[in-house]
Amino acid sequence: MKQPLDLAKWLVTSIRDFVNNSPENTLRNETGEKAWDDPLVGFSRGDDHLYEDYKEYVGPFHWTPREIFLQTFPEIKVASNDLTAISWILPHTEATKADNQKKKTYPAQRWARARHFGEETNNTLRSHVVAVLKTKGYKSVAPVLSVHWTRKISDLHGFASTWSERHVAYASGLGTFGLCDGLITARGKAIRAGSVVAQIHVPPTPRLYNDHHAYCLFYARGTCKQCISRCPVGAISETGHDKLKCGTHTHGRSREYIYSHYGFATDACGLCQTKVPCESKNPTTNP
Repeated sequence: MKQPLDLAKWLVTSIRDFVNNSPENTLRNETGEKAWDDPLVGFSRGDDHLYEDYKEYVGPFHWTPREIFLQTFPEIKVASNDLTAISWILPHTEATKADNQKKKTYPAQRWARARHFGEETNNTLRSHVVAVLKTKGYKSVAPVLSVHWTRKISDLHGFASTWSERHVAYASGLGTFGLCDGLITARGKAIRAGSVVAQIHVPPTPRLYNDHHAYCLFYARGTCKQCISRCPVGAISETGHDKLKCGTHTHGRSREYIYSHYGFATDACGLCQTKVPCESKNPTTNP
């Protein structure tokens, strides 16, 4: 008798196989290096209370899984508890992190390539997960690839969007936020994130934390603060992350530097994600 498909295992395998084996996972440099290491994958229910909470903490414009699903498939009647958010973490490679550790003002070329070409890989992975689900008859959407996705300004936090990959990862048990707003995961903070919302039932990944800053040494123990000194423009302090100051650097001089020195245009920095205790691990639990 044919065993029922273990959706969680199948999805994790599909995502890991893509990242670890697909030629699409590339920095597009001369040696064809991978952009990302072995990923983490987590799940959250469409009716998780956090998605409604994000309307208060991020902004009323932040979608719940049901909102973006219905915008994509308006003909389908679906309840929030019929949906699952599939979230993944793409860790930077050791070579990329080592290069960026040496930088003091602008990102290393590998880091900039990961931000540009690596995010193209992430977009391809988003489409791949949607396609894989379709082969089994499941409807899904990658919110960041939706024509409805857009950037917004949050009254509380400044730059935001209608779907935050880091907040979905937090809801899916994959990590918590640090002083610089980066997501600290079991594989550290030098990461990118992605997600897909699907009409499937998958058990949610347990959240091994009760506080959204649980993995940050500054908030957990009052120590560290190394990301403050790593920021080249003083956008991080004990009061948090100045998104405007950070964005002005990343979208301005850093972008100009990348174009003039590396030959392509992208917005990148990432210095606060490297050469810090949370670069490659959760520093509150890992030795």
